[in-house]
Amino acid sequence: MAQLGVGGLAAGASLWLMFPLFSVAGYLLFATGARVANFRALSFGVSIALLVLALACAIALVADATAMLALHGGTGALWYVLLIAGALGTTGAASHGRMAAQ
Repeated sequence: MAQLGVGGLAAGASLWLMFPLFSVAGYLLFATGARVANFRALSFGVSIALLVLALACAIALVADATAMLALHGGTGALWYVLLIAGALGTTGAASHGRMAAQ
């Protein structure tokens, strides 16, 4: 949101560290207390949400590259979120498909 100039937000170093840490820690906390049926459905939902976040970052990067949108402060944060959310979302969605076949 900071890259889009929404609300005067700024992404600091702590945010760069906390995004993947809280993503993985939240998922692990969820996984330890969930039943198998709930775990698979919500895990897939979280994976889709992360893929949507990665897609939104990709759209913003393309819009910036084509001068349809002016980003504030460069594109590094968007690339970071795209890679982290894309990797976690893809891994989760792929493992869901593999678990469904078993």
